[in-house]
Amino acid sequence: MAGTETPGDAPARPGPAAHAAVTAAKPGAQALLQAALQQVQANADQPVMLRAHGPGDMGWVVHRQGQLYVQEYGWNLQIEATVAQIVADFLRQHDPAMERCWIAERGGHILGSVFLVRRDEHTAQLRLLYVEPAARGTGLGERLVRECVAHAQALGYRRMVLWTQGVLDAARAIYAKLGFVRVKTEPYAEFGPQLLSEEWLLEF
Repeated sequence: MAGTETPGDAPARPGPAAHAAVTAAKPGAQALLQAALQQVQANADQPVMLRAHGPGDMGWVVHRQGQLYVQEYGWNLQIEATVAQIVADFLRQHDPAMERCWIAERGGHILGSVFLVRRDEHTAQLRLLYVEPAARGTGLGERLVRECVAHAQALGYRRMVLWTQGVLDAARAIYAKLGFVRVKTEPYAEFGPQLLSEEWLLEF
């Protein structure tokens, strides 16, 4: 239900993936990622809560995804424009009976998010999954996707679709684990580097 908070089963501590993200980051981004990692470690004993979005959260999602994809993958600013458009459409056209955003938060710090958007009467779309580098390897990404899928099923959708990029290995592994099947691939260069965009489908 929108507005509820769902505590995690156990605190999510930064795993090896979080430390690897800091090490692999470009020099200019390492200080920011290290600070974020320290923040997460300072609150490691608190549960991660999943809650509905509130004032300021959408701006934060745009801000962080715009930063992270540029820092980690060398994408251009078109990714920020794309995220901003998705978020703006969600806010303007939001149907609370059939759509939802989850914000993952611990100790007042946002660690990730995911969106459930209505594509049509029978089809839900998973959008804008992201997890902060310092919280990767903790199972938070899978938890967000599971929550999104379960909610879509509870609302009576018959299927869920999503669009992603072939370089996003961690997210793609979650989708495959939870039963999504890749149904389409095509070249995509709007974000700068030559990418392979993918569409995935999960039938309920």
